[in-house]
Amino acid sequence: MKREAFKMYLKPGYEAEYEKRHAAIWPELKALLSKNGVSDYSIYWDKETNILFAFQKTEGEGGSQDLGNTEIVQKWWDYMADIMEVNPDNSPVSIPLPEVFHMD
Repeated sequence: MKREAFKMYLKPGYEAEYEKRHAAIWPELKALLSKNGVSDYSIYWDKETNILFAFQKTEGEGGSQDLGNTEIVQKWWDYMADIMEVNPDNSPVSIPLPEVFHMD
């Protein structure tokens, strides 16, 4: 199992909306993530910088950031685009973070 971390950017003033949307995450999106080996997925919010820090475990080659060719992920991106910094295709600006320490 691979461990992955990345950061994304939340637009100021949308913290409550971001939490609200994720509290009601679409069941079909959760199922897609699970089916593709994504587990133990958490997102943290840095209130000082509005940076979102995401962590997930993955099996296989890809993670959540590699499912952008699916219709449900593209719809989720469109749904979230108004409250996050996004790329031209509405995917969130996402920067992979290298692991520098791990302890079991």
